[in-house]
Amino acid sequence: MAANPSFDIVSKVDRQEVDNALGQTARELSTRFDFRGTGAEISWAGEEAVSLQAETEERVKAALDVFKEKLVKRQISLKSLDAGEPRASGKVHKIDCRIVQGIAQDKAKAISKKIRDEGPKGVQAQIQGDQLRVTGKKKDDLQAVITLLKAEDFGVALQFTNYR
Repeated sequence: MAANPSFDIVSKVDRQEVDNALGQTARELSTRFDFRGTGAEISWAGEEAVSLQAETEERVKAALDVFKEKLVKRQISLKSLDAGEPRASGKVHKIDCRIVQGIAQDKAKAISKKIRDEGPKGVQAQIQGDQLRVTGKKKDDLQAVITLLKAEDFGVALQFTNYR
């Protein structure tokens, strides 16, 4: 007897793609005319954090815009980037960004409630750590759930994996 069709809802970011975007941003900051002499830099600040700095607040904001542009080109949702406000640190201005991975418990509950309330009958969602497993009797019902969730904004980047 085959198990019911299922899929997982996750929020993961490919670190290699973020690293590539960071490298491209660093190259652009070093070569672009409007960033010359502003001390604009971007670097990893730990496993899931990125740090930007420049001599003026406007330049650090512009550097963040360049980084966001590179992330979008690499199909990384900007919902996965949690950028802080520019802050003065000595002679430079800094912005600390976090790469958001996983679905927080409150968001998972909201997604699960949405599936329960508006999804097809017979479809269940179970929270498993930082992801959700959705099961149903028919694959068409699961497709309907994916369509429903894509139309809604939960504030996190959702990917649908392990569809079987």
